[in-house]
Amino acid sequence: MTVLRSRTLQISIACSPQRVYDYVADPTHLPHWAPGLCLAIRPDGDHWLLTTPQGELTFRFAAPNALGVLDHFVGTPSGEIHVPMRVIANGTGSELLFTLFQQPGMSEADFTADAALVEQDLLWLKSLLESAPNPSNQYVM
Repeated sequence: MTVLRSRTLQISIACSPQRVYDYVADPTHLPHWAPGLCLAIRPDGDHWLLTTPQGELTFRFAAPNALGVLDHFVGTPSGEIHVPMRVIANGTGSELLFTLFQQPGMSEADFTADAALVEQDLLWLKSLLESAPNPSNQYVM
């Protein structure tokens, strides 16, 4: 049995869980709030192709749901990585939880750098959602 080291990052967002879910669940928004992962994205059958700093990767979200589950799966040359992500209610706002796993062979420095990128992306997402009257329309290219 393999148990990977993990780190769960969270951010409070002053928007309803539904608004956070709807925005994040739309893959076309990834380049706007997650530039650490995604520079561009395009559909390809039942998944998406991401242009990333590391090259092209596949991407798909868990099926749409009413539970706030935003898990996604990133396909790399060495296999698919499951990334658990949830939005939950916090009063009238939200908590967004993102779990990062240290992949086999990943150095401590790389794991720390990945966590820092995710933290930056979550801060950017918070800023977009809290400042835009309708982020779904305002930030689409």
